[in-house]
Amino acid sequence: MTMLTRQLPVPMLDPLRSSRAAQGVREGPAISTSTTPQPVSRRRFLTYLVAAPALAVGAQLALDAEPAQALPGVPDIADLGDALILAGLPTSHLLVLEVTEAGRVVLQLPRVEVGQGLTTAMAMLVADELDARLADVEVPLSPGRPDLMFNQLTGGSNSVRSLYDPVRAAAAAARARLVTVAARRWAVPASTLRTQDGAVLAPDGRSAPYGSLAVEAASVLVPAVPATPRSPAQQQLVGRPTGRIDARDIVTGRAKYAGDLDVPGAVPTVVSRPPTINGTVGSYDATAALAMPGVLGVVRIPSGIAVLAETFDQALKAKSALQVSWQPGPVAALSDADIRAKLRAAQPPFLIPPLLTLHLDAEFDFAFVSHAPMEVLTAVADVRADHAELWFAAQSPIVAQQTIAAELGLPVSAVTVHVVRGGGSFGRRLFFDAALEAAQISKAAGRPVKLMWTRNDDVRHGRLRPASHHRIRATHALGQVLTYEHRVATVRTDFRHGLGEALTAAGFDLSVAGLSLAQAFFLLTENLPYELGVSTQLLAEVPLEMHTGSWRSVYSGLVRTADEIMVDELARTLGQDPVAFRRARLASAASRAVLDKAAQAGQWGRAMPAGHAQGIAFHEEHRSSVACLVEIDATDRANPRVTKAVVAADVGRPVNPRGLEAQLMGAVMDGISVTLQAGVHIDHGAVREGSFADFRYARQRHSPPAFEVHLMPPSGDPGGAGELGVPAAAAAVANAYARATGTSPRSFPINF
Repeated sequence: MTMLTRQLPVPMLDPLRSSRAAQGVREGPAISTSTTPQPVSRRRFLTYLVAAPALAVGAQLALDAEPAQALPGVPDIADLGDALILAGLPTSHLLVLEVTEAGRVVLQLPRVEVGQGLTTAMAMLVADELDARLADVEVPLSPGRPDLMFNQLTGGSNSVRSLYDPVRAAAAAARARLVTVAARRWAVPASTLRTQDGAVLAPDGRSAPYGSLAVEAASVLVPAVPATPRSPAQQQLVGRPTGRIDARDIVTGRAKYAGDLDVPGAVPTVVSRPPTINGTVGSYDATAALAMPGVLGVVRIPSGIAVLAETFDQALKAKSALQVSWQPGPVAALSDADIRAKLRAAQPPFLIPPLLTLHLDAEFDFAFVSHAPMEVLTAVADVRADHAELWFAAQSPIVAQQTIAAELGLPVSAVTVHVVRGGGSFGRRLFFDAALEAAQISKAAGRPVKLMWTRNDDVRHGRLRPASHHRIRATHALGQVLTYEHRVATVRTDFRHGLGEALTAAGFDLSVAGLSLAQAFFLLTENLPYELGVSTQLLAEVPLEMHTGSWRSVYSGLVRTADEIMVDELARTLGQDPVAFRRARLASAASRAVLDKAAQAGQWGRAMPAGHAQGIAFHEEHRSSVACLVEIDATDRANPRVTKAVVAADVGRPVNPRGLEAQLMGAVMDGISVTLQAGVHIDHGAVREGSFADFRYARQRHSPPAFEVHLMPPSGDPGGAGELGVPAAAAAVANAYARATGTSPRSFPINF
C-alpha cells in the first residue's frame, strides 16, 4: 500500500458562512482575519472570527509543510487515527465555539457522546483554555452536517486526538478577543490583563464578565494579545481527575436518550423479524394484530413487519399475533462448524518446515460477538412529503443522512439528523439500522414513529464482531525468534459507514494499491510491538451475507490476543519469564516502562495457590500503550473468575484521568467477557442467543474485586484510549487461564 500525501488548500472564512444557519449563528457584519500557518509541533493553526451578536470562533488545523511518509502495515509511522485526522483537516475550521451574552460558553461537538465521557473532556479543554468555569461550559451534540465531510465520524479512538488542538485553538482565540475588548474599554495595555472564572480582570481590581464583552468581541479584527493555546505547564484542568459534567443528569433521568424524546405524534413501534439472518417476508396476515387494543397500524418494510401502537406493550403483544410466512436468509444452510471450515480454508496451511528448523505453530478461533450496548437501539422519525427529521445516537450522521435521503427520494438538505446521546455503542452505532427502518415506517404509515429494537432484535439481527480463524508460526534458534507469521481469516467486516471515503480523502488510493477497505484498515491498525525477527501479518476475508461491524478494537481484539498468547508460549518454549521475554523485545523505553509498571504494581511472579495464576499482556495502538496484569481463580474451570486486574497505560497526555480509568475498567470487563464466556452461535443461519440470559456478558459477580489503574506521566499530545485496553485485557485473561490450568486456550470464548 502506498500512502499519498498532498498539500490541502487552507480555506478562509467563506465556507463557514454557509453553515451559520446550522450553527445557530445569526448574521452580522462579517470580519475575518487569516495568517499564514506557522509550525507548532506537527500541526499548525489558523483561527478566525465570525461576527455575530455573541462571540463565535472557529479553528482550523492545517498540514505541516513537510510531506508525511508511511510504510505499509506500520502503524507506528502512520496509523488509522493519523489518516482520520488528515481527512478531517479541510473542514476543521467549521468547529465553532460561542461565548453568549449570558456568559455561557457553547461548543457544538461534531461527535456523539455514547458514555465515553467525550463531552466532559471537551468541556475541560474549553474551560482550561478560556479560563471559564467548567459549570459554564455547554457541549451540545451537533446535528448531522454534510459540510463537515469527514469530520463528524466518531470512532477509532480518535475523537480526543483529532479535537484536542482545534478546540484549544478556538478557545485561545476567543480569550484573546475578550481581553482585547476589555483593554479598549479600560484604556489599558492588554498585556496587563488576566482572565479568571469567566471574566477579564484588571490590576486595579476591575472585572468584566465574558458575557458583557461577547458582542463587542465579535468585531475584533486583530487581537491585542497572542491567541496562542497554553503550554501543558500552564494547564489547570487538563490532567486533573474530573467527574462527568452530565453525571447528575444521567442518574436523575434528566439526560435524554432517543427513547426519552417526546416528539409530537411519534407512536411506539416495533418490528417482527425473520428467524434467520437476512430472511425476508413471504406473506403475512395482520388481521388478528390489527384487532388488538391500541394498535394503530401495520406496515411492511424490507426487513420485516412493523407494528404501530399507543404503547410499546401493545405493539409487542400485537407483533406476537402476526401471522408471517418467512423466506430463509442467504446463510440459512450454515452453522458455526460450516463457517469455521470456510475460515480455515481461506488461508493456506503452513508448509512443512525445513529440516531441523525449530518452530512453534498454533491456531485460534474466535466466535461472533454482539455489541450489546445497554441502551437498545431506538430512533424517532418524522417523514413528510418534502422533508424528514430524525433523532438517534449516530456515530456517522452524515452517511446516515445521505443514505436515508436516498431511501426516501429526498435531497440531503431536506433530511435533518439530530444526534442524540447514546447509552453505549462499542462500534454498534456506526450503523444506523434503526434510523433507516424508522424512516421507512414513518413514510409508509404517514405519521411520526418511535422505533425500538428489542434486545432480541439486536443480538439476532444487529451487527456482530465477525468470527475469525488465526494461524501463527514462529521459528526460533539459540533462544531467539527468527520469524513470526500471523495469518488471519475473518468473515468480512462491513465498513460502509464513511471510513473508506475518509481514507481516500486522506490520500490512500486503495485501487492503486490493490487493497480492500478491510485490508487498509488492518494495515493501519495492526502492529506487532515486539522484535520477533522477520514478521508478517496477512488478512483474508470470507464474504458472507451477514450483519457485521466494527466491535471495540476491531481486528486488534482478535489479532493481538492471539499474538500475546503466542508470546507467552514462546517464552515458555525458550525457558524465559513472560515479562522478561516481552521486555527484551519491546523497542521503546516508554513501552518498557508501561510493562514494568504493570508488573511491579501487580507483583508479577508472586506465589499463587493451585488453580490460581497471573497473566500479563501488552498492546500499543492509537499512539498509546497499555499493559494489563490479571489474577484468575480457575479452580472451577467451568466458572473461572478474574480476582484482580492491574492496568498501566501511557496515552500521552490524558485530558481526564478519571474518564480514562473508566474506559480501561470497561476494557477489562470486555476482555473478561469475550475470553471466558460471551459469544454468539450460528445455527442454520440463525443466531441462537437472544438476550443477556444466554449472551453471557460479564456481570457484577464476574468483575475483579481488586482493580487498579496506573497512568504514566503526561507526555506529548493525547493518544487514543477508548479501544486501547481491550486486546491487552483479553490476552491477559487468556494467559492467566493457561497458567492456572496448564492448558493454553485455542477457541474463544473458552466456555462457549
